[in-house]
Amino acid sequence: MKRHLYTSDHDDFRAVVREFVEREVVGNIEGWEQQKLTPRDVWLAAGKQGILGLAAPEEYGGAGALHDYRYRNVVIEELNRVFATSLAGGFGLQEDIAIPYIVELGNDGQKQRWLPSMVTGEIIGAIAMTEPGTGSDLRGIATSGRRVDGGWIVNGAKTFITNGIQSDIVIVVVKTDPEGGSRAFSLLVVERGMDGFSRGRQLAKVGMDGQDTAELIFEDVFVPDANLLGELGGGLNQLRNLLPLERLSIAAQAVASATSVFDSTVKYVDERRAFGQPIADFQNTRFELASMRTEIDVTRAFVDQAIVAYNASDLTVVDAAEAKLWGSEMQNRVIDRCLQLHGGYGFMLEYPVGRAYQDARVQRIFGGANEIMKEIIGRDIVGRR
Repeated sequence: MKRHLYTSDHDDFRAVVREFVEREVVGNIEGWEQQKLTPRDVWLAAGKQGILGLAAPEEYGGAGALHDYRYRNVVIEELNRVFATSLAGGFGLQEDIAIPYIVELGNDGQKQRWLPSMVTGEIIGAIAMTEPGTGSDLRGIATSGRRVDGGWIVNGAKTFITNGIQSDIVIVVVKTDPEGGSRAFSLLVVERGMDGFSRGRQLAKVGMDGQDTAELIFEDVFVPDANLLGELGGGLNQLRNLLPLERLSIAAQAVASATSVFDSTVKYVDERRAFGQPIADFQNTRFELASMRTEIDVTRAFVDQAIVAYNASDLTVVDAAEAKLWGSEMQNRVIDRCLQLHGGYGFMLEYPVGRAYQDARVQRIFGGANEIMKEIIGRDIVGRR
């Protein structure tokens, strides 16, 4: 089935992204994974190439494409085409969370302070929600902000923070009113170098080895009034309104990753021989490939429609939850079956399918665990808020 998502402008942009990926990414992936970090120079190169800041308004140096997610999807597809999953995840945090939060919630002064350098890659952003004792239950957040003259004193800890080591600004979910109920939480931007703000361990993960994930520690950190992002006490509603974009990003990553692994598997089974013939000539192999391609194509059709809905400001919380739930489950199913078709070689990390297998597992957890996605969808079905 012919895909109708892109225009010639998107195709031209893809050529730019592909050239960047071949020049700056392909030969460096293994080194980044060994370092457990994607260095800043690739961020700066991406900024120079115009690949970062797609959602930022033009007056701040961006592309002004916040409501044309097709450009972001091109970047996601091209990075996953070469199995640069960690870099895709790091860029995704910047492009689909940090920058949109500042664009949508920030005042003019905040946008001027942060967005131009985020577009160039000089400032790397992160968001800190998850805590050691709190995962998907955001109401259980304990990191506190005590009101003082001119700002807040923040104490607490966050964990599993993507871009946690390299981030220059962190959007932190903080309890600013212990008695505030649903309005107890606010978003405060903590900047590198603030007294009392430190990084804990760089966490060892199952997959995504080239992406820095860390613990963050806040010990009597003074955060000025100028760093309150959005409305005081509006944190949960702000998160709720902006989470659909993060979940769309995860679904898009899922389709792009599954596609790349599937394509490499088709090539492998056509070249690999067993019992005197290519593996692709066995009926079981062809049936597996047929089932996987159908799953990928059907999922892509749904995610493409979700992108169209997002561009039209029509993507609902439920739509995004369905895309994230189905996309991440499909990704894991397909990659697992591709690994099986590789046999023992699939379990070797020198083959892309082995690394992709590790990298895919977190997709069912972050952005809200898939059990939470089911709860969101289920509540909508039975009419519960």
